[in-house]
Amino acid sequence: MKPYTIHIDIGLPRQQVVELFENQENLFAWQTGLEDVQHVSGILGREGAQSLLVFNHGSQSIELKETLTHVDLPELIEGLYEWDGGQNTLSNRFVELGSDSTRLQCVCHYQFSKLAMKLMGFLMPGTFKKQHMKFLQNFKAFCESGQSVTDFVQRKK
Repeated sequence: MKPYTIHIDIGLPRQQVVELFENQENLFAWQTGLEDVQHVSGILGREGAQSLLVFNHGSQSIELKETLTHVDLPELIEGLYEWDGGQNTLSNRFVELGSDSTRLQCVCHYQFSKLAMKLMGFLMPGTFKKQHMKFLQNFKAFCESGQSVTDFVQRKK
């Protein structure tokens, strides 16, 4: 699957956006399906740090091993995400648009190791990009208004 780039503009200063993004507790507010985050090794937020992220998507659970590969904040944070079936690299760049506006620009590249995932990536590449964009929209809502996806899920019940 070819790499793709997406972005979203957030109505907050860059430093504030970076602080909200860096805080692992905030992941639950904007990453739909996230059930658990466990710091595994390294210094949290620094290059080489590893964490385990557990997502629930319907009836299946997906574990991702996150390794931070490059950290140059407040401008950039990059990571490698590995799971059973593949891996992806993700580059998150924080671009200051003005004193009260920040663009979060993401470059993502998936590589699949299982045939089913390779087919899905080939036949439906937009699915991955669409899910990623949803995460960015959730993050924007969380940054600007404190809206959490967990609040939304609880309201639906």
